[in-house]
Amino acid sequence: MTATVAVIGAGPAGLVVSRWLLSQGFEPSIFEQGSALGGQWTAQPGRSGVWPGMHTNTSRILTAFSDLPLDGDLVFPSGADILDYLHRYARLFDLNSRIRFGARVDALARAGQHWVVSHDGIDERFDKVVVATGRFHTAFVPPVPGLETFAGSAGAITSYEYRGPSAYRDKRVLVAGCAVSALEVAADLAGGGAHHVVVTQRRQRYVLPKYVAGVPSDHRMFTRYGALADEALPPAEIDRQLKEIVVESAGSPEQYGAPRPAESLFAAGVTLNQNYLPAVAEGAITIRPWLHSVDGTAVKFGDGHTEEFDGIVFGTGFMLSLPFLADDVRATLNVDAGKFDTDRHTFHPDLPGLAFMGMWDQSGGYFVPLELQARWIAYTWGGVIPATEDAHQREAVAACRSLGLRKTRMNLAAITFARAAGVEPRLERWPDLRRALLFGPLAPSCFRLDGLDALPDAAARFAREAAAFGAITDNELTQREHSYWSSVERARTRTPRDFREVTVEQRFR
Repeated sequence: MTATVAVIGAGPAGLVVSRWLLSQGFEPSIFEQGSALGGQWTAQPGRSGVWPGMHTNTSRILTAFSDLPLDGDLVFPSGADILDYLHRYARLFDLNSRIRFGARVDALARAGQHWVVSHDGIDERFDKVVVATGRFHTAFVPPVPGLETFAGSAGAITSYEYRGPSAYRDKRVLVAGCAVSALEVAADLAGGGAHHVVVTQRRQRYVLPKYVAGVPSDHRMFTRYGALADEALPPAEIDRQLKEIVVESAGSPEQYGAPRPAESLFAAGVTLNQNYLPAVAEGAITIRPWLHSVDGTAVKFGDGHTEEFDGIVFGTGFMLSLPFLADDVRATLNVDAGKFDTDRHTFHPDLPGLAFMGMWDQSGGYFVPLELQARWIAYTWGGVIPATEDAHQREAVAACRSLGLRKTRMNLAAITFARAAGVEPRLERWPDLRRALLFGPLAPSCFRLDGLDALPDAAARFAREAAAFGAITDNELTQREHSYWSSVERARTRTPRDFREVTVEQRFR
């Protein structure tokens, strides 16, 4: 009898895991509380933080799954383009017939060896469940004294509620935060007719343009080399190398008139944005310390300066919210303590038959690691790769508990899931692609070179995608690349080990 799987959510995570579950003979039923597939990319108020006219800050090649390239000439597609892509992907694998629209899951609980999904007054039993509801739906607003008194005409909202600059034309707007959503909103407002835009932040981050010298920055920042180096080199050296890429590409924020960030890129953080620092340099955006208090329309900042505003937008991140999980499941995962105790954000040994998709926080795009996580789940449940041993799972859960919720990088997540699924490309098998596999983009095609579901045209596809923007045009390492890779090889010689056996702490440091 075919095993049944409930997939909760019809966004990118739910769609890609359903595609790979089908490949292993499972029968997924996709529960979607909205009226359309796409998750965040529907741009529907209340269901999405994507506003009309928004474009990705991840490149076309890395914002796609391995079975379907994202067509078109745009390097950074619009939200509408991504939604159209997800519809095409669903049609390609006949997923629409499996989606139950308007089906809001109210509870998920264990029942012996099965799982019960409760929705619309109905309880349904499934062999397995994948939770793919997304982690960017419950915005976090830090406590600010007097915020409830704010009386500006445009109100105080979160970036999740932001729907473009038109409502702020000729208004004075305060944007709170320094990560991607805050800087995207601030730049959008500055170019969209707001009278005055102020960004309030706790610390100054480095800012990397999403496009430098004709090459998307995610092709440079999120490489296989970066993941291997993270395992072999001291954190200070990783910090230095990443900062070198950022500062050589964009300079340092103080050169644009922003505050000087911490010397360490890891301490300061880095955000991808094309227009923010130029707007600061032109005076279209002013930067202030973190807001101290609010009184009516007046906002007082940490430096004592007070200013009047018509609107406030908080781009201060999101909280992981899984309200439908039964109490015992929540306790096992430690959710109510603000944690998410799992083996690599996916499984828990005490919750057999339950898996999670896309619940980690990272820099960089999610499409590539999501597909790899989906393949790991499908291959494990399908029995075509061995499940992680119980002791190793518990070790991973303990490590996750000690680390807590932390931000990682797209390449670290992708390589972790690729190893778990047994599809990490092997350098020794592809000498003609060595440079591309180390320093080129982590395109989805490179994870169809080796292992299960390898494709005969993957090498040609990956070669094209690695060279698409001119960063990788031959197989000779540049002088810097050779220096970087030599340092990793020396470290591996000093400390021999199988790179496939690195710890969770190293993978998600």
